[in-house]
Amino acid sequence: MAETVSAAREPRRSDQSRTIARLWRDAVGTQRSGAAYLVETEDGWREVSWSDADERVRAYANGLLARGVRKGDTFALLARNTLDWALLDFALAHIGAVGIPVYASSSARDVGYLLAHSEASGIVCEDAGQLAKVEDVASELRSLQHVLTYHDLESLATHGRNFATANPGALDEATDAIGEEDLFTIIYTSGTTGPPKGCMLSNLNYYEMASVVDRMETTYYREDDVMLLYLPLAHNYGRLMLLLGAHVGFTIAFLADPLRVAEALPQVRPMLLPSVPRVYEKVHSAVLARFDAATGTKRRLIDWALPIGREVSHLESEGRPIPGPLRVKHRIADRLVFSKVRAPFGGRLRMPGSGGAPLAKDIIEFFDAIGLRITEGYGLTECTTACSTNRPDLYRFGSVGQPLPGFEIRIAPDGEIEIRSDTVFQGYYKDPEATAAVLGEDGWLKTGDIGELDGDGFLRITDRKKDILVTAGGKNVAPQNIENDLKMSKYVSQALVVGDKRPYVAALVTLEPDEIVRWATAEGIEGDVASLADDERVRSLLQEVVDEANRERSRFEQVKRFAILPRDFTMAEGEITPTLKLRRRAVQDHFAAEIEGLYARPYTEPTQDFGG
Repeated sequence: MAETVSAAREPRRSDQSRTIARLWRDAVGTQRSGAAYLVETEDGWREVSWSDADERVRAYANGLLARGVRKGDTFALLARNTLDWALLDFALAHIGAVGIPVYASSSARDVGYLLAHSEASGIVCEDAGQLAKVEDVASELRSLQHVLTYHDLESLATHGRNFATANPGALDEATDAIGEEDLFTIIYTSGTTGPPKGCMLSNLNYYEMASVVDRMETTYYREDDVMLLYLPLAHNYGRLMLLLGAHVGFTIAFLADPLRVAEALPQVRPMLLPSVPRVYEKVHSAVLARFDAATGTKRRLIDWALPIGREVSHLESEGRPIPGPLRVKHRIADRLVFSKVRAPFGGRLRMPGSGGAPLAKDIIEFFDAIGLRITEGYGLTECTTACSTNRPDLYRFGSVGQPLPGFEIRIAPDGEIEIRSDTVFQGYYKDPEATAAVLGEDGWLKTGDIGELDGDGFLRITDRKKDILVTAGGKNVAPQNIENDLKMSKYVSQALVVGDKRPYVAALVTLEPDEIVRWATAEGIEGDVASLADDERVRSLLQEVVDEANRERSRFEQVKRFAILPRDFTMAEGEITPTLKLRRRAVQDHFAAEIEGLYARPYTEPTQDFGG
């Protein structure tokens, strides 16, 4: 029997108006005092009102109708996070065209694959650089009729306004013809283990995902909130935030370059920050490095404050009251230490979120101790983003929270997490076999993730089913847990654990450039990252990191050997996805020689034992 936990699942309604066009119309029909969006300009961040945004959406939608784009046509967007991306997405939703988001970081080959597979009738590219990717593969795209860049959008809007004057009812007729079961978008998976698959998501799927906040007992998102959105709108997490902003009414500041998050935070001063683990890992390493470098009074303050923050965090997590004397100490610690750590986030951050990959429990606990409670959630594109999440007042460290309202979650006998809800996708585009492999006739979605539910219904993820390593000795090992522990070190940037069908577990690690160079300089060692990777003193330093990661592990889970790579894993080499997840197969292919070297000679167990 599978173990099942569900939030109260409501009977399926027959309301046919749960479309993204309706979501937008409800948004602009509400008298909201705040801005809809913030757009970065040379003079700072400019506000865009809901009415101005709506005028542009309708102009774009009419312009597309004037060009002959109709319900069911697939239409791609190839750009970074911008206001025009968002407004074009809503415009496509108004005419029933199916949006095909494409990552701006995609290669010409990947762009060609998505456009060909989706049979896209059109595409809007951000600039000439993105357009060049399309032109490289245009001869292979027979269905592609409309190719535009942002430079053409003013003309598209003008054309649309003229079309609306001549055909005043055309847009409303197109919108009224859209049903909730009609496709809203096809989002292609990152392809960590093979070619991307197109997840078909209906208007109903995304409407129900965005409106789940209405069924929560506590209001977590407020109309007067500001969100900094750097996550790609081409990804389901970023796309949900776009729709959630319209549904709730909070302001979204679009950041095109994710490498500028640190610069934008004090300017935008957001209350909401949806993010991925890699950002928190980098911040955590930087903060620890600052703490380690502190001396004198500053260091004594840090050493005094951190235990106080951790104690308060621990009591709050157990729902216990904070004693008066401790509360006073905490206020002092917050003023003297924690507030300074939080200052780079802008001073108003209330809900930092994390999703897309596991975030180490120790990192979540650290941020909570300094006053930033990260709400980690779990889901996948096939269920339209999230099925569970921790919440500021309902959380458990080390878990990804309880099921969201309207979701059922169960654990299959083999440990796989399965989900059922109105947000579960319609299947993979043009791939019925792959669809049948994950989606049963009873509506249960096989996630491919391994997890467990505790007695209170909190879900814990242990690993990807496909990522589980089975050693030559028949032992199952979850690599992500070990990788997260290795990345806890400020000297480690990335880690990949290997060992499937091998006699023992081993790891590839990359160095955090700033920290390893700083350490090397202090030790009197010269060289860049590539040369330091071969230095025996650096190897000894990393051996301590590996030993610490091994300390609480059973013998079969311990990393027996490791290789330090001369460079980090990169998106350019196809080793990480646009949402910073490892493409394991690509890394293993690129560093096959290094992996083989880890198993080239027999391993002899050292006399030191780490338990297990």
